[in-house]
This record gives sequence, C-alpha cells and structure tokens, in this order.
Amino acid sequence: MRQRCSARYLMAFSRLNSKSQFLFFCVLLIFVCGVGLCYTSFCTDSEPPPSFDAIKRAHIKSDAILRDRYGNIIHELRVDITGRKLDWVPLSEVSNSLIETLIASEDKRFFRHCGFDLTALLHALFENAFTSKRRGASTITMQVAAMVDKSLKPEGKRRSVKEKLMQIKTALKLEKTWSKQQILETYINLVSFRGELIGISAASRGIFDKEPSGLCMSESLILASLVKSPNAIPEDIIERAKRLKIAINADIDVGEFQSTAKRLLHRPYSIKQRASIAPHVAHYLLKKGQTDITSTIDGKLQDYAIGLLEEYLSVLKGQNVNEGAIIVIHNQTGEILAYVGNRGISSTARYVDGIRSKRQAGSTLKPFLYALAIDQQSITASSIIENTPLDVPTERGVYRPENYDKRFTGSVTARVALASSLNVPAVKVLLMMGKDMFLEKLGELGFTKLEDSDYYGFSLALGTLDVNLFELTNAFRTLANRGVWSATTFAINTAKNNSRRVFSEEASFIVSHILSDREARSTTFSLENPLATRYWTASKTGTSKDMRDNWCIGFSDTYTVGVWVGNFSGTPMWKVSGITGAAPIWHEIMNYLHKNTTSKPPKPPEGVIRAFVKMHTGINDAIREWFIAGTEPISTNDKTTPRRKPKIIYPPNDVYIAIDPDIPQGRQKVFFEATEDTQNIHWVLNGDVICRGGFCGWTPSGGRHTLRLIDNNLKILDEVAFTVKD
Repeated sequence: MRQRCSARYLMAFSRLNSKSQFLFFCVLLIFVCGVGLCYTSFCTDSEPPPSFDAIKRAHIKSDAILRDRYGNIIHELRVDITGRKLDWVPLSEVSNSLIETLIASEDKRFFRHCGFDLTALLHALFENAFTSKRRGASTITMQVAAMVDKSLKPEGKRRSVKEKLMQIKTALKLEKTWSKQQILETYINLVSFRGELIGISAASRGIFDKEPSGLCMSESLILASLVKSPNAIPEDIIERAKRLKIAINADIDVGEFQSTAKRLLHRPYSIKQRASIAPHVAHYLLKKGQTDITSTIDGKLQDYAIGLLEEYLSVLKGQNVNEGAIIVIHNQTGEILAYVGNRGISSTARYVDGIRSKRQAGSTLKPFLYALAIDQQSITASSIIENTPLDVPTERGVYRPENYDKRFTGSVTARVALASSLNVPAVKVLLMMGKDMFLEKLGELGFTKLEDSDYYGFSLALGTLDVNLFELTNAFRTLANRGVWSATTFAINTAKNNSRRVFSEEASFIVSHILSDREARSTTFSLENPLATRYWTASKTGTSKDMRDNWCIGFSDTYTVGVWVGNFSGTPMWKVSGITGAAPIWHEIMNYLHKNTTSKPPKPPEGVIRAFVKMHTGINDAIREWFIAGTEPISTNDKTTPRRKPKIIYPPNDVYIAIDPDIPQGRQKVFFEATEDTQNIHWVLNGDVICRGGFCGWTPSGGRHTLRLIDNNLKILDEVAFTVKD
C-alpha cells in the first residue's frame, strides 16, 4: 500500500514542470529547516509545558453533581452553557475499539513518532500543493498541544507556517515530558465530537446514552469519524465511517451499521441526568465552577417524600388539589434532610419552588401568639377564654371572627382553644397582647417582608400574614429547640453562629405540650386524626381563606416536618382542610423518620411546675396543668384565685368604637373583658369604679376614655385608652 502511494506521488511529481518542482523543493526545504529550528529551540528552551496533572485538574465539567449526605448522586445540573463537558475519563475506562479507530483515523503512527509525523507532513504538503484534496498533518500530540496551550489558537481559519511550527515545538515538549497514554487520555477528554459535545464522556452519553467503556465497534467508528468534521451532515459521517471500517478491517454488518448511524445522527443528542430528585436544592447550591457538592439531604428520604407527595396528590386531585411541598429539618443541627418543592415531573409548574412561595399562614401562627402571651404571663394554659361571638370595632368597620366550624362552645381553657384551633379565643389573645408586639415576635422567628400591623388588622391572629413553608417550619423548630431560633443549612457540620432566643424555655415547653395533647384537640378534630402518632409529636394544621392553602407543621424530639398542599395558581381547593390535606402526608413522613426509632416528650425545664386547678366554670371539676413558676393558681374551697396579674382583653388599646345608630339610645352596651373572672378586680372608667369581676357592661358615650383594671388594694393591673365615635 505504501509503495503504491509513493509511486503515485512520484508520477505526479514527474508530470510537473521544472519551475513547479523547484518551488516544491524550496517549500520543503523551508519547512524542514523550520522543524529543525523548532527542535533546536526546544532543546535550549527551559520553559516546561503544563503538566498532565495540571491539565486534568483544570478540567471543569459543564454539569455539576449534587450528592446527598452519604455521597450518593441525587441531582445533576448543567451550570456552564459554553460547551458540554462531563467527567474526565481515564484511558483504562474507554473501550479498546474507540482507541483503535481514533488512532487509525487521526494518527496511524502515534506510538512511533516523537510529536510530529514527517511522512504525514510530506504527504500533506504534496497533496495540498498539487492536488484538489486538502489534507492535514497534525498528529494527536500536535492537536493536544493546541488544546492545552491557548496561545496556539490560529488567527485565521487555517494555521500559518509560523503557527504550525510553534505547534510542533509544543508537541515535542509534550512528548518529552508526558507519556503516550497521558497524551491519548487528554485527547479523548478534550476533543470535540459533535455540536457542543466535548470529550468522550459527553459524546458517548449524548449520542449513545452509554458510558465510554461500553462502546462497540460500530459506535466507535461513528465517533472517530466525527472528529475530523464534528458538524458534518450524517451522510458524510457515515461514508467516512465506512472508509475507516475498510481501513481497519472491522468485522461489522454494514447494513445494520448504516441504519443505526442514520437513526442516531439524525436525532438531537441528549444527555440524560444520572439523578434528578433535588432540583431546587441543586439550583441553590450548584454554580459555574462547582462540579461536585455534598449536601445535607438524605437521598432515600428525599425520594420517599417525592413518591409520597405524588401518591397523595393523585388521591386529592378530585378535590382540585394539584401541588404540594415538603421540608424536613433536623432540630439540633438545622440541617435540611428533605426538600421537595413540588410534585416533580407531573407538576403544573416544575420550576416553581413551593417551599419558598409566599402564602397565607392560616392557623399555623396561633402557637406563636399563645407562646407570647404565656411568656408575658398574660395567660396560662388553664386560663378561661370565652369562645362566644365577638365584635371588634375597627376604623374599617366591625370585625367579627368566626370559628372554622361556625360554632361557639362557650368557656374554654387556653389549652383547648389552641389545640382545637379556635379562632375567636385567638383574636381575644391578640387583643390582649397587641398587634405590634405579636408582629415583632414573628419577625424574631424569621418571617420576612412584614407589613405594618394595621395592614393585617386583628385577623393577624388567624394567619392573614403571607409566609412560606421554609420560614414557617423553621419557626416551629424554634419551639422544638426550647425557644431558640437558628438558621437552617444545606452544609453538613456547619456551626450555628446566628442563634437567638425568641421564647423562654418554659413557654416553649407549655405550648409544645399543648400541641401534643390529643384530648385537647378533640374538640375540633376528634380523638382519631392524622396528628395522632404512636410516639411523641407536637403539631398544628392551618387552612387559609377560601381553602387556597393548607398546612401541617409539627416536630418530634429530633425532626421538624412541614407540609403544604394547594395550587400554585391560587385557585381554591374543594372541601380540603389541613387535617385532610397536608396532615396525612405529614403523618407518613413522621412514620418514615421514626420507623427504627422513637420520640420522647421533652423534659420539663426547671422554671415550670405542674399543679391541680379546681375549675368553677363548668368545664371540669379539676385539671392538672403546667405553669410558669409563679403563675400557678392558689386553690380555695370554692374557686381558684389567680396569682398572675389579670389583663384587659377587650377593648384593645387605641381602638375606635362606633355607636350603632339603629340601637335606641341608652340600650346599647359595650362589654369589657379581662383574662380572669374574679371579684377581686374592679373596672375604673375615667377615674370612676363602674363594676367588678371579669366582665363589665357599659353604656357608651362619645369621646376619648381611659379604662383601668385595679385590685382590692387599688393597684393598677392594666390600662387601655379607647375612643367612642358618635
């Protein structure tokens, strides 16, 4: 074969005139002298080429990998759009057929030359000078030289003689300092195959959906043929591959090969993600230049949560429930163990993160309101709150809160009111504490973008605040951590340096105890419901206005779990509440977390005591309740005398009360209400005692008024000011 080629070149040369022959010898002489100068320069040039290890380290993938806390891949995300480069593949993990075809196609004498191939150079010079063919003479080493040294990039479409000589010089250096295997490995990882596919890993997965180690001869022929002209039309690639098959005498079925090649080359290439179960976490953590990050996510838990959410949403579809979100946080460390922003591939909006989306909180804010009131010693868990119709005058009119079931149960304890999520008692507690104080406390809990308190009104007690599942779940984690708020993290073993106390240990314990009380919540939810677990948990549900959102947030001794279901569009659900929508999902997640472990109730802090309370309101004869030390009642034979300072529930400070013109003058009444109903407290209006006990009816008169609550010793217990509009 070589003899025939040589004879062909000699015959062509003999047909040239003497002038052309002379020009050819001049070009050849110049080039040979240039090569010699390159070699001489190489021998005296002390500047070394980049090392193989340096080039390998500098290889940055276009696709970054997110791992779970155990090192398993849970998501693969493209972070660089300039080219598609995947993992650096060792030469040992590439099929022998691909190596064989690449060498045959690009550099037959690769293992015999020292960086450049003089024979190939002469052949290229002759064909380019005296035939219509255009032939390159770059060896694999020379191509690698251009890949690792960006200064060798040609200024035009083709390299000049000077640029070619510099490429040879760099190739000589590489051959002197690198092994042939290192050169070949670098080549297969940096060469362009098709379109944006750079390197064998991207080409193999993008075109054939397999790893480089599994490439067969037919596939290797296609890839080797792509190198010379990556963007050639499929027909040209196939013809080139057929010629290469003949050159290496490959044993393949040509018909089957052609059919396969046409099918693969005509379709768009696509690289399938090796894992895709944490898209939102990946978008938060993976950036350009970051190729491999380990997160706090538990891959098995994440996968289970995705499947569970899809299962329950399929059941709730008939009630117009289409989306959901789940987050699991480790109480002590703040590490996020599961983060499911939507239902995944079947989501109505796959890129929307339901965990970060702002929605009305519903009743999920009530535990924080009661914790504030208990912390301020304004109420105790045994305080009697009237669950009766309430009219709250405001500048916008009269606000009349209603319970979820539209019923009123009369006198209830604060424990029952919170556990059963009663609305009217919650509004009364807010009237007592004030909107500003509660809003300030919500800010301490990590809720952001808060408006002025007048924006929400007294409906703030019922959750008109816009929150997201991320903030809400971490706020409940504050209760789990005995009143200390701290930031969450996706990084393992991150030190907590921004923690702050929001509630006392005592108030946090009491509220957590209430949220775990199965019997106390039975007023609204009955004894059997998804909030009841075989191990200790504390939880709260919530449903926003018109059933647009429902929530279930709760914690065990180790984990805090938050669940939201609804619609990203904001359309209402049909007959779905927190107890029927989000709660069953929460229950199953908790069961999964505690399948091999249990959860124990928190130990009472030193600052709380448990005491019997003799009730005189018809609720119970006596109950045993937890109190912050000093707020427990002193029992007598017939009633309970509170040790804490009574507060005015109604009217709130600075409220405006309007006189109803439809009620005859003198027959309209405004009722004042205190936290305790005892004959030891007196109502003083504008300096005059008007009545005593926890309730007081007053015939309103226009103007500004000052109302005080005093004890038998004339000590002022509480004071508010209000205005009556004529």
